[in-house]
Amino acid sequence: MKMKNFLLREISRRETKFKISRFAKHGEARQNSSGALPMIVLLFGSLAVIILTGFIIWADANLRVARRSYNRAQAFRIAEAGIDYYRWHLAHASADYEDGTGGPGPYVHDYYDRTGEIIGQFSLDITPPLIGSSVVTVRSTGKVNVDLTIEKIVEVKLAKPSFAKYSVLTNAPAIRFGAGTEVFGSIHSNGGIRFDGLAHNLVTSALTSYNDPDHSGDNEFAVHTHVSPQDPLPPNSVPVRDDVFQVGRQFPVPAVDFAGLTQNLADIKTQAQASGFYSGASGAQGYEIIFKTDDTFDLYRVNSLVSSPSSNCTNSQYQATDQSGWGTWSVNSRTLLGNYPIPQNGLVFLEDNVWTGGQIDSARVTVASGRFPDNPSTRSNITVNENLLYTNYDGTDTISLIAQNNLNIGMVSTTTLRIDGAILAQNGRVGRYYYNSYCSPYHIRNIITSYGMIGTNQRYGFAYTNGTGYQTRNLIYDSNLLYAPPPSFPLTSDNYEQIFWNEIK
Repeated sequence: MKMKNFLLREISRRETKFKISRFAKHGEARQNSSGALPMIVLLFGSLAVIILTGFIIWADANLRVARRSYNRAQAFRIAEAGIDYYRWHLAHASADYEDGTGGPGPYVHDYYDRTGEIIGQFSLDITPPLIGSSVVTVRSTGKVNVDLTIEKIVEVKLAKPSFAKYSVLTNAPAIRFGAGTEVFGSIHSNGGIRFDGLAHNLVTSALTSYNDPDHSGDNEFAVHTHVSPQDPLPPNSVPVRDDVFQVGRQFPVPAVDFAGLTQNLADIKTQAQASGFYSGASGAQGYEIIFKTDDTFDLYRVNSLVSSPSSNCTNSQYQATDQSGWGTWSVNSRTLLGNYPIPQNGLVFLEDNVWTGGQIDSARVTVASGRFPDNPSTRSNITVNENLLYTNYDGTDTISLIAQNNLNIGMVSTTTLRIDGAILAQNGRVGRYYYNSYCSPYHIRNIITSYGMIGTNQRYGFAYTNGTGYQTRNLIYDSNLLYAPPPSFPLTSDNYEQIFWNEIK
């Protein structure tokens, strides 16, 4: 019995201990479960804060970028407004490069929005043109008031175009470019053109067709060639001849006002007398002017000219009307009158015949020749028998020769001759007189190169169909002349054109 009671008590004790142990374990589990929930909430809450903070930072950064981008665009518009303003200013005061202040820049202007509120400024730096040039450089800096750390800079070049847009420009009823002529630059004639050389640029005429005086027959195209196969006659279609006209030919096109090509010599004379170099009649054959690379020139009085090698050295194969004023046009004796600086305004006017040559370095000069009052029988000429050269071919150096009558290449000219510059014959022609075989050895010359442009009122030419004259003629266009011509070179317009644009910053 006692044993039985002992066993019952032991069993009861063990069951109680088991229940207590089990209850303790369940309580621990419930305690662990209730502690994990705040940790999860904290974890996800922190993650949400981090994501939200990152989004806010990203949104703020994007807003800042957008704001700066808008301000940069606004500063750019303000800089462009400065360019537009000065283009307008030059249209009303074409020679004012100081923004109407009479003093040095930069010139600052407020910029207003549509409500009249000042939102920024543009600052202008103006670089005036070089002597003889029309190129004005305008640099405009735009800023916005809300962020002065932002600025945009735009630079443009404005210029008035000159008549020197052609390699050759002629007013003659007919002109001929023979075999052996190579032209780098456009050609225009108010008359007809026969072209038998090689044209690397466009050839144009103001006519539709014309009667070529060099041969008989029906009218031909205003721009045509006799290089085999010879062009057909109108009204046939104009063939494509890229072996002759590499860029093509066009006709008819508007005529060029040749009267505007040659600046009034009387005006050049007045300017030369006022602040350039002027000399009246020589009392002899004329003057010779030899340029030097130190910005000076030697001036000579031409006392006598070279005589013909023989009495048969004439222009007998050509009519006098074609060769009026024939002569050797070559200097025999001369007397040095002095050495003179190239004037600041670049204008040299000599009221007599002129011979010239030499070389310039970083100079801009115009040599003009004329006699007044103007009389067709006494009009003066300019002759080039030796090289007339630039040192720099980037537009720094420029020469123009403006002759009241002809611009000649004389009999005793160098067999290889180069002329750098714009050469104009106001009333006559640019060319070389006919020297027949009795003028040997001067009747045949080798190569002539013109680097610049040729403007001739009458028919131009350096060679003849019988093989005399310069065997090879290279006419190379200097594109710098279009907007940066020599002093007092005629312009096609008083309005400025934009020829260069660049965003500096």
